[in-house]
Amino acid sequence: MSEETLNQPQLPPTSALDKLSNQESENWFEYPVRVQPHHTDYAGIVWHGTYIAWMEEARVECLRAIGVDYAELVVLGCDLPVVELSVRYHRSIQLGMPAVVRTRMAEVTGVRINWDYAIESPDRQELYVTAKVTLVAVDRERGKALRQLPVAVQDVLARLSASIK
Repeated sequence: MSEETLNQPQLPPTSALDKLSNQESENWFEYPVRVQPHHTDYAGIVWHGTYIAWMEEARVECLRAIGVDYAELVVLGCDLPVVELSVRYHRSIQLGMPAVVRTRMAEVTGVRINWDYAIESPDRQELYVTAKVTLVAVDRERGKALRQLPVAVQDVLARLSASIK
């Protein structure tokens, strides 16, 4: 490393994903997007919050792809709010550019459901964003975390797990 590189400020370590390997690609749901004017800041660069909205859309569409409408989960009396979010912005995306939001359910631990994300160019040559999101099952009526996932939600997550392996 050159002295100039050593003197540059470095990003702190993160738990966001590193560059994804090709052998992992079969486990991911892909959700294509294109940057529209309302996704950008004044300079035509995707606003940081847009990536989070795209990740939520991808997660909802991933469930829909296996036949589960998110509204069905709500009817079960179970909300799944985000309780933890780790995002690493690698490279910006500009107005008009296409991208692919890739997501997968990483693991379920008790009432915590972890999802991984990668937002990449369609040819997978550019990595724009990596992220991890943790959801927790909450009883809609009481507004408190559940002690265990409802059986119906466990069944949905089992279907999702089976469909992406």
